[in-house]
Amino acid sequence: MGREVRARIEQLREKMAERGMDAYLIPTSDFHGSEYVSGYFKCRKYMTGFTGSAGTAVITMEDAGLWTDGRYFVQAAAELSGSGVELYRSGQEGVPTTLEFLKKHMPEQGVLGFDGRVVDTTEGERIAKALSGKKVRISEGEDLVGSIWDDRPALPMNPVWILEEKYAGKSAEEKIADLRGEMKKRQATVHLLTSLDDIAWLLNIRGDDIVHTPVVLSYLIVTKQELFLFIHEKTLNEEVRAYLHGLGVRIMPYEAVYQIASAFRYERVLLEKSKINYRLFRCLDASVKVIEAMNPTAAAKAVKNPVEQENMRRVHVQDGLVLTRFLRWVKEHAGEKGLDEWTAGEYLDKLRLEQKNCLDMSFTTISAWGPNAAMCHYTASETEKSSVPNKGLYLVDSGGQYYEGTTDVTRTIAVGPITQEEKRCCTLVACSMLRLLDAKFMYGCRGINLDYIARELLWKNGMDFNHGTGHGVGYLGCVHERPNSIRWRLLTSPAENAVLEEGMVTSDEPGLYLEGKFGIRTENLMLCVKDVKNEFGQFMKFENLTWVPIDLDTIDISLMEARDRELLNAYHKGVYEKLSPYMTEEEKAWLTEATRAI
Repeated sequence: MGREVRARIEQLREKMAERGMDAYLIPTSDFHGSEYVSGYFKCRKYMTGFTGSAGTAVITMEDAGLWTDGRYFVQAAAELSGSGVELYRSGQEGVPTTLEFLKKHMPEQGVLGFDGRVVDTTEGERIAKALSGKKVRISEGEDLVGSIWDDRPALPMNPVWILEEKYAGKSAEEKIADLRGEMKKRQATVHLLTSLDDIAWLLNIRGDDIVHTPVVLSYLIVTKQELFLFIHEKTLNEEVRAYLHGLGVRIMPYEAVYQIASAFRYERVLLEKSKINYRLFRCLDASVKVIEAMNPTAAAKAVKNPVEQENMRRVHVQDGLVLTRFLRWVKEHAGEKGLDEWTAGEYLDKLRLEQKNCLDMSFTTISAWGPNAAMCHYTASETEKSSVPNKGLYLVDSGGQYYEGTTDVTRTIAVGPITQEEKRCCTLVACSMLRLLDAKFMYGCRGINLDYIARELLWKNGMDFNHGTGHGVGYLGCVHERPNSIRWRLLTSPAENAVLEEGMVTSDEPGLYLEGKFGIRTENLMLCVKDVKNEFGQFMKFENLTWVPIDLDTIDISLMEARDRELLNAYHKGVYEKLSPYMTEEEKAWLTEATRAI
C-alpha cells in the first residue's frame, strides 16, 4: 500500500503543478458535512492509506501529512508506514495543527486548493483568514483527488421512501409551515438547507445513502411559496414523486443547486455556515443578504413530538430485550473457542436485525474486551480482534435504527473474575450514570449545568473521562444529533449548548478508561420531561428510556451510598417490570437474579 500511496501523491502533485497550487487539503467529509461518509467521499483514505473515520491530509510539493486524534495514533502509524505520509498526532504537545502547518509552509501569494464541496463555510473562512497574512489565494473549485481516482465508488443513489405519520407524528406540511414561520420571524426570503438529517426530517422521507444513517443525498431551497429539492431522480419512484409533488416540491437535478443559488439577487438568505459547504456559499451573489443562524429544523426535530416519544418508549423495551439476551449469552459463553469481539458484535447485530421494524444499526457496534475497551471508539474487525476469555471486562456500545426511533446503549459486564480495581471503577461509573438520570433541574438549564452530577464521584476520586457525558439522539436519524448535549466544556458553537427542552432525548454515558488495562462505559438514553411547577418556576427531570440490567457482578456495594443503592434497585425494578412480560419462564428466572435488590 505504501508504494501505491506514494504514486498517488505524485499524480496529485502533477495536477497541483498544472493549476499552480502549492498545497492541497483533503478532509474527511461529504458535500453535506455528514458524520459518516460513503465510499465515494473517502478521498483522504485513498490518498494516504489511513482507514480511520477521522483525519485530514495536507499535500504540498515536498511534504505529505495526516492529522488524526488519539483514537487512531497506533492504527495510523501502522497504516502510514512506507507511504511517505507523516503522522501528526493532533492535540499532542509540539504538534502543529493543519492551519499552523499551512501558515508555515505556504509561500507568499501561494495557492491552497481543496474541494470546496467537502469543506464547510465556517472552516473555509477560517482557513482563508488564517492565510490572509501571506496573501494566499484559495482555490475551492476542483476535486483533484477525483481526477486521479480511476476506480472511485459511485455516488450513493438508493431508493427514497416515505416515513408514515404514525411514526413521524407530524406531517411534512405542518413542518414546512412551521419552517416558513421561522423564516418570516428572521425576515428571510430564502432558506438554504443542506444537512441531510434536517431535509429527511422536514419532508418525512428516508433513504440509505449514508452508512447507519437513513438519509438521502439532497439539497433543499425553501422560499415563501416554493420548495426546490435537488436530488438524483433515479432514487424516486412514482409514489414518492407524487408525495413530494403534493407538498409543493419541485424536483431538480442534484448538482443544479449551485446554478440556482448563484442566480439569487437581492434575496435575504437564511443559512448556517457550519452546515453549508464553502463552494455553495461562495456561489452567492454580492447582492444577497446572508442571515446566519442555526437551521430552524435542528431545534425543531430535537424536540420529539408525543407520537415520537411514545414510539421511542416502546422500541427501547424491544431493544432492551435484545441487548439483555445478548449480554446473558456473552457471560455464559465467554472463554469458549471461537468467541471473540468480532463474532460477538456480529451476533448482536444479527439479533437486532431480526427484530420487527429494525432497519439497520445506528452506528458500527463497538465490541471490546479488556484493554481494547480503553480506546473509546475501538472497532474490532474480522482480521483484527481479541478473544473474549472468561475473565475481565467486556464493553459493548451499540444501537439500532427502527421505524419507532433510534437507540444507543452501552454496557460493561464481567465475563469472569475481575479485579477489585475493575469493580471499583465499574461501581463509580454506574452510580454516576444513575445520579444524572435522577437529576431535577430548573427549566433553562443547559447540559453544562448538569455535567458535574455525572462527574462528581469520579472527580472526587481523582478520575475523569475525556468525552462528553451526553449527546442528542435523533428519531430514525443521526445517532449524534444537535443541539442538546451534556458536557462540562462550553463549546464554541451556541448551536451545541441548547437549553434542555421537554421532548429532547439525550444520552447519559459516563466512563473510565485506563490505557492498557480496561475501559468502562454505562449508557442510557433519557427523555427530558416537565416536573413540578411552583412559585420558584418550572422544574424539569429525565425519564429513562433504556431498560437493560447493570451487571451486579461489577458492583461493589460497599462503595455505594444509600441513595446510590436506592437508585440502582429502583432502576432494576423497572427493568424487570418492562422486560419480563416478554420473556420465557427460564429467562424470567435469570432476570430476577440479574435485577435483584442489593
